[in-house]
Amino acid sequence: MKLINKKWLSIVAVAFVLPTLSALAGDSEIATLRKDTQIEQQKTPKVIPKVVNTDVKQKRSYPMQPPVIPHQTRNYEVNLNANKCMSCHSRERTQESQAPMVSVTHFMDRDGNFLAEISPRRYFCNQCHVTQKNAQPLIDNNFTDMQSLMKDKLTNTKLPKAK
Repeated sequence: MKLINKKWLSIVAVAFVLPTLSALAGDSEIATLRKDTQIEQQKTPKVIPKVVNTDVKQKRSYPMQPPVIPHQTRNYEVNLNANKCMSCHSRERTQESQAPMVSVTHFMDRDGNFLAEISPRRYFCNQCHVTQKNAQPLIDNNFTDMQSLMKDKLTNTKLPKAK
């Protein structure tokens, strides 16, 4: 019995020690946002990118994507007592502000019933909507939107010849 326990203990120890050693040995191969900066060093931070403040609607990349916010929202108060976004995007204010009204889905409860006011589930805008920054991606991204995928599929699909 003791022989089995020692053997089992050895297997478990090797299973935990080997990945740790290989991670330490191949440390330079791990992709991080720090790049070549060692963990003990502090890199000079890059300048914070500016918010795109054009008030021009941005293209959406996929169906049902929440639209990005095309203007500055710094110091906007959104809490249980106030929602600065609604000062322009509420039904009552859109004519004056010329901002798009929030989607009708924001007036629905979880059961699909329409409400007179914004649903509590949709009240905190920054859960889904973000300001657009003029910045390069932190890591490479090969995301392809649905429209491009479908266009490529149609282009590469050979139609059967008519007889």
